[in-house]
Amino acid sequence: MGDLHWETKLSYTTESGIQIRGYDLAGLIGTIPFPSVLYLLYTGDLPTPNVAKLMDALMVASIDHGPGAPSTLAARTAASGGAPLGAAAAAGLLTMGKYHGAAVQDAMEAIQQVVELSKADGDLNRAADTVVADWRKAGRRLSGFGHRQHKLQDPRLDRLFELAREANVRGDHLQAARAIEGALKKITGKDLPINIDGAMAAILGEINFPTTLANALFMVSRMTGVLAHVNEEMTQMPPMRRIDPVDYSYSGPPDRELKS
Repeated sequence: MGDLHWETKLSYTTESGIQIRGYDLAGLIGTIPFPSVLYLLYTGDLPTPNVAKLMDALMVASIDHGPGAPSTLAARTAASGGAPLGAAAAAGLLTMGKYHGAAVQDAMEAIQQVVELSKADGDLNRAADTVVADWRKAGRRLSGFGHRQHKLQDPRLDRLFELAREANVRGDHLQAARAIEGALKKITGKDLPINIDGAMAAILGEINFPTTLANALFMVSRMTGVLAHVNEEMTQMPPMRRIDPVDYSYSGPPDRELKS
């Protein structure tokens, strides 16, 4: 038999402790917020305070998008059929693909291409025109732009970009996302504003988040909301019901303001 030894850079456990990227987990508990520990696990380092705030903001922005989202509908349907909590949540996770929930990585790749191409002459708009044309010619969908419901502007966008400015994150990735938005308008004649996937992609690019884990960040956030919907389905709805994707109403608390 060959050598079965293998290594990981992520974590290890002993009889008396748990280490995450070199940090004692007990020391992280109650000290470092969950989004920052996620950043540590995914990147290898704890975030700066500004980046930590952005990580938290991105996860909150992605947590839920109503009961009509494909992942939520799939999870509720599975729960209605009798699936346990974990299986129903997994059904929701399995719906996440290039059109829903797993589009951040593609958007990051497009934005990064624009940034790299613009280094020759500093013209992000020209680079965006080229990248958009190349992707369309190759039959690739430019994820991160346009939304079936928020057709004029994603309501999460202004706040996320405001926080990015406050964190002094104003680099080429954010400008490249705007340039792609403009290029799509020129080429298609349609308004395809940056959506949550595109906003996440631009901000994550600015903070050097791994492209290969960009979708994971969205998934971790959205599964929180999916699990809440599954629990409601299991505890408050009749089994084996027909779940209409649009014919529903909200019966929770009325609009309320955050207290400072």
